[in-house]
Amino acid sequence: MPALKLAGQTLWSSHTFSELTSLVRKFQPDVIHAHNTFPLISPSLYWAASKADVPVVQTLHNFRLMCLNALFLRNGQVCEDCMGHVPWKGVARGCYRNSRPASAVLAGMLTLHRGLGTFQNKVARFIALNEFCRDKFIQGGLPPDLVTIKPNFVDSPPPMEVNRQGLLFVGRLSTEKGINTLSSAMSMQRDINISVAGDGPEASLIRDAPGVTMLGALPSDMVRSVMEESIALIVPSIWYENFPRTIVEAFAAGLPVIASRIGALADIVSDKNTGLFFEPGNAQDLADKMAWAQAHPAEMHEMGRNARAHYERSFTPEVNYQQLINIYQAAIAEQQS
Repeated sequence: MPALKLAGQTLWSSHTFSELTSLVRKFQPDVIHAHNTFPLISPSLYWAASKADVPVVQTLHNFRLMCLNALFLRNGQVCEDCMGHVPWKGVARGCYRNSRPASAVLAGMLTLHRGLGTFQNKVARFIALNEFCRDKFIQGGLPPDLVTIKPNFVDSPPPMEVNRQGLLFVGRLSTEKGINTLSSAMSMQRDINISVAGDGPEASLIRDAPGVTMLGALPSDMVRSVMEESIALIVPSIWYENFPRTIVEAFAAGLPVIASRIGALADIVSDKNTGLFFEPGNAQDLADKMAWAQAHPAEMHEMGRNARAHYERSFTPEVNYQQLINIYQAAIAEQQS
């Protein structure tokens, strides 16, 4: 798409407005649930829904409304410079795709629709995935009474009882996932074994580290299988994860999690109950926790039992469905009042 047309679509998509207006007229929905409108759907979706008197529920899967790269991460460090402000610093730094022009378009979209009150007045409910993220969204300017919490979930039977061995990483091999920290930790503890499921730009950092077995990107059924065979899942992220689905999958598989004590991870994992924490970016601390886990299989097995129990209380389809229906009903009732 030509750059100028793309910029226009990002700010306001007349195609989305027209198409959604037509769809609403034909289908007459009670509620519209949006997950991602950037870039081509654009916030015109919210205005079309408002014109038709249909409430919108928007799930917030990242921090795009407050941060141009959506991660609150710059040069491997947490960065909140644009929180609650016009994101001019993000434009100057080219935070979106390392491009100042692209960053300017995104910043323009955010500034325009903040000024128009789109996010404050045209969305009935925002869904945050946990309390930490909810607090950040409110800090960034969203109305507190519109931001509710519904975590991720998976549908998973009880895990098989097997002899678990080795540690596991599942996810994209990229900077924000803490691959550099994991690689350094593996070099410090050469008697640790870890399987790495995933691919990405930093695969070369971990591929040649001692004790690493590269599994590549795996389908979900194979991820479940290796989770059931492992001692612990390693989550070394250095950014504010929203709610990694891999953690829910791990809990469902009776697999405790060794995670960075950062952002929402500090709320999702319970230290010495459903897993262990280490300081984000601290390879030595991670190496020590991995060595402890490998040397204490009985304790890790008990944490895995706790993790499965936590899953059954909080992250099953049945629990999540009721949470979602309650959000829909609240949005619909408010629209009708």
